[in-house]
Amino acid sequence: ETWAQIASLLDGAMGKLGRKDHDALVLRFFENKNFAEVGAALGASEDAAKMRVGRAMEKLRGFFARRGIHSTAAAIAESISAHSIQPAPAVLAKTVTAVALTKGAAASGSTLTLMKGALKIMAWTKTKTTIVTGVAVLLAAGITTVAVKTISVARTRAALAAMQGSWEGTLSAGPQQMRLVLKIFRTNGAYRATIDSIDQGAKDIPFAIVSAGPNAFHGGIPALGADYQAMLNADGTQMSGTWNQLKNSFHLTLKRTATPDVVQNRLSPDEYAPRSDSDLQGAWEGTLKYGNTPMHLILKIAEPTPGTFRAQMENVDEGEHNLPVALTYQKPAVHFEIQGHQAAFQGILNDAHDRLSGTLTQLSKKFPLTFQREDANTQAAAKAKKDYGQGTSDHVEGHWKGELNANGVKLRILFHIALMPDGSYSATLDSPDQGATGIPATAAQVTYPDVRLEWKGIGGVFTGKLTNGRLSGTWRQGNAALPLELERSMAQ
Repeated sequence: ETWAQIASLLDGAMGKLGRKDHDALVLRFFENKNFAEVGAALGASEDAAKMRVGRAMEKLRGFFARRGIHSTAAAIAESISAHSIQPAPAVLAKTVTAVALTKGAAASGSTLTLMKGALKIMAWTKTKTTIVTGVAVLLAAGITTVAVKTISVARTRAALAAMQGSWEGTLSAGPQQMRLVLKIFRTNGAYRATIDSIDQGAKDIPFAIVSAGPNAFHGGIPALGADYQAMLNADGTQMSGTWNQLKNSFHLTLKRTATPDVVQNRLSPDEYAPRSDSDLQGAWEGTLKYGNTPMHLILKIAEPTPGTFRAQMENVDEGEHNLPVALTYQKPAVHFEIQGHQAAFQGILNDAHDRLSGTLTQLSKKFPLTFQREDANTQAAAKAKKDYGQGTSDHVEGHWKGELNANGVKLRILFHIALMPDGSYSATLDSPDQGATGIPATAAQVTYPDVRLEWKGIGGVFTGKLTNGRLSGTWRQGNAALPLELERSMAQ
């Protein structure tokens, strides 16, 4: 009963807490830390941690009481603890990232990662940001199209020229190990730098700021509140420094390499097309349930040679593709790991080879998960039914492009709106600068000239009007409301 009363208000309640109170509750109830561990993370004693948690719970109790919900701090704590197992694992929730570093989510001196209870914890932070890519918050975590700013002085050019090539290392944050590849190169007379996150399937993420000295490198991604500053060793084969992001700091050493790890190319339909001589090859659809929100997943499996598998995961609701998966099969048992995320699935393939049932485990949290073999013909038929129109000015169906501008951070947005045979509408969203495509709208309502599109998975809503062949309105996400004007695009 307590949970039913407070669940919808927890976001606001947690947002009212100070940083240390917030961190204490996150550690205690969602990281399952004892008071000694909470104290260590906060730089305090066990007794101080107990007092901190107690005071924070009293603040929550007061928050709820002022809204007509009268309960004890103990009952609220018990309710939160009991429901902390409900959110989806971080690798599949909101940002689908190896490490979600979030403002106010990590205590000083700790490397608290939001791998447990990710959905709720990230909803309780003021800014949701990822090291690399993800579409949890288009406004705050976007990879931007801001032009790369390089300091065009002779010293910087010479230093970057000497650093050209690939640099590889592993970022460690708590239990997470994330392989990163920094690439420095020259194009159109200017030096640029990008970074790949191998275990996230994300590549060519641009640094918006690049500068260097004889023995130093600095790259910044302002849209992520992130930068990397490092010093080179004497022979120029290694750079060591700090990855900083929203008050979180991680040591990162990169070594020059001629053979860097590479992000897997996305599996093509031909590669994973079902075959009679392979039990697993094909596309598998599953729905991970946490609370009242379903998360639609697609597992693509290719078996190029008998017993050798290549697999990738897609999170349909977040537009995330080609997350690398390591899979083994000992009939009928199937085991796979989502690399770099400490997430593993153990399941059984049925005799008909069309259902895979088991459990997804991440850092002691377990989630039942069943995959059903996808019918390629059914998918193709459904796609063929979508009518994107002829681009006439008085019809909303079609392909639209626009740009969000949040405090100088520019993010391209594409809408694909289709008319269905029954007269309803469907829509998907692309965020090209984040590498996110095909995020399906949970609601698409058109009453000419009014248009409303909603994406519950990312908490985004567009409301606008079709006027003079343009779609003009407002994008709302979290507390942000930004103007968004779109024009027709030829993009398919």
